[in-house]
Formats: sequence, structure tokens, C-alpha cells
Amino acid sequence: MDVKEKIELIKRNADEVLGEEKLSGLLKGKKQPIVYCGYEPSGEVHIGHFVTVLKLKDFEDAGFKVKILLADWHAWLNRKGDWKFIGEQVKKWEKSFKKMGLKNPEIVVGTSFERKPEYIDDVFQLAAVSTLNRGLRSMQGVARDLENAKVTQIIYPFMQVVDMKHLKVDAVVGGMEQRKIHMIAVESLKDIDYPVPVFVHTALIPSLKGENEGKMSSSSSDKDAMISVSDSSDEIKKKVSKAFCPEGQKNPVLDIARILIFPVFDSVEIKRPEKFGGDVIYGSYHDLEKDFLAKKLHPMDLKKVIGEKLAEMFEKVR
Repeated sequence: MDVKEKIELIKRNADEVLGEEKLSGLLKGKKQPIVYCGYEPSGEVHIGHFVTVLKLKDFEDAGFKVKILLADWHAWLNRKGDWKFIGEQVKKWEKSFKKMGLKNPEIVVGTSFERKPEYIDDVFQLAAVSTLNRGLRSMQGVARDLENAKVTQIIYPFMQVVDMKHLKVDAVVGGMEQRKIHMIAVESLKDIDYPVPVFVHTALIPSLKGENEGKMSSSSSDKDAMISVSDSSDEIKKKVSKAFCPEGQKNPVLDIARILIFPVFDSVEIKRPEKFGGDVIYGSYHDLEKDFLAKKLHPMDLKKVIGEKLAEMFEKVR
């Protein structure tokens, strides 16, 4: 794979790439550049997390070393639980991420390096040149109960920026909800003497109840709105079968097909009686979406095949 092919692999299926012009230099100039993604270990690991894992795998296949940050201190700052709960979650999440298809990821727990004096100094340096409003704005889409934000939640984004320096990363993967925090990094990493990495933002999978319900989240009170990687095959298929999927309209099941299924599987086969059009194989998401929006593919047929493919993907993790 040449450098151009590696860059195309890194870019594929991404919603946004900031600093794309740096990729060629990284791939040519470093033996093994480093990419990372951070996760708050709280609640269930769900298919939304797997979107970023797939992108990390693209980086890995392009020659990057992958670091996964289990951000236990961030989870505590963001009011996701007490230390006992978060510690239990770290162990569970570590087991899950080791089974998600990456070859040799380095899994780092946040508090293993974030309590060092030099790290704290960098956090305070960033806080000293930032406004309260900027810190609050950056947490939109990330913070729990932002209307009643605590001071800890404003510290959170500055720690996330400093993580990039202390993990020595060249590239960062995150969902689009991380973008505001990443823009702080673009503007302020110079204040702690670290070069700005490449940022690759992935799409967010919406709640199975529909886009008006927001992104898929393990904190949702409705467990049918979220697919956990630990759900059984039958549970996954059942949840997909109940998902919001109006005929001829964009919906969460199509999003799952685009973001998760086609990057993993070369094709999907719809099996149906001849009177309903017979079997059909889709080799691209574009063709599947085109038929669905034209009402040539019924919602139940779409949900059936996507449920089956998701169950297959997560069998190893379970």
C-alpha cells in the first residue's frame, strides 16, 4: 500500500479530516506515527463506539500505532459515577476493546499519567489562557447536565487537549461531538509546546428511536434505543426490528448500514420471495439507499439483514 492509498484509507467514511495535508509527512517521515481515541468508561460499550474503532483500524492498517485512552478521570469529572463504579467499568471496557478487531492496541488508563505534576502544569497553563465561556461551549454534546455544569466539567476539555501531548499522538479520532474540544486543541496546543495533530471525525449513530432523540447513548433510559456490544444476537435483531425506519425515508437503520455495515462487509444479501422481488445483493451502500428511498426495498427486509450483520459483527466481542 503506497502513501496515497494509506491516506485514502484513513479518510474513507470520515465526516471530516482536519490537517489532511500533514498525513503524507507523517507516513513518510515516521516509522510508526501514533493515533489515539479516548473513551469515558461508563455504561455499556455500544455500536456507536465501534464506529471510532473501525477508523482506528484503518489507521492501524495504514501503519499507525493505536492508543486507546480509557479516560477514568474524565468520567469522574463528567459525573458518570464514583471511583468504585468507574474502576469496575475500566476493567470491563478493557476486555471489550481487546476483542474489537484491532491487532495490538495500547490501552492506557487516564489516571496512570494524568496525576503527574508536569501534566497538571500543562492543564493549568491552558486554563490560564482560556475563558469560562469557551470551556462551556466546548462541552456541548459531551457534558452531562450542562445546564448545571460543575467546575470539574470545565476542566475536562483542557485535560483532553493535554492528553494529546502526554500520549505523544500524531492523529486523533473522535465523533463529531468532540469537534469543539478539538478546536481548542488546534488553537492552544502551541501554549504547551506541542504540534497540532491530524483530527479525523466520524459520524454519530443516532438513537434507534430516530434522529430527534439524539445520538445513541448508553445513558439512555430506553435500552431499546441503544445496541450494546454485549447484547445477544437475538437481542440485537429484536432491537433493530423495532427501530424507527419509515418507508422511503432516511432513518437510523440506514445510518447503521452506511457507517458500520458496508465498511466491514463487501456486500449484503436480501433474501425475499419472488413475489416481493426475489433475492438481491447490494455491493454498495449507495445502491441500497437508492432502492430504499425509491421504496423498492421494504423496511422489514432492511431491518432483517442489518440485524443479522450486526449480530455477526459482535459475536466475537460477546
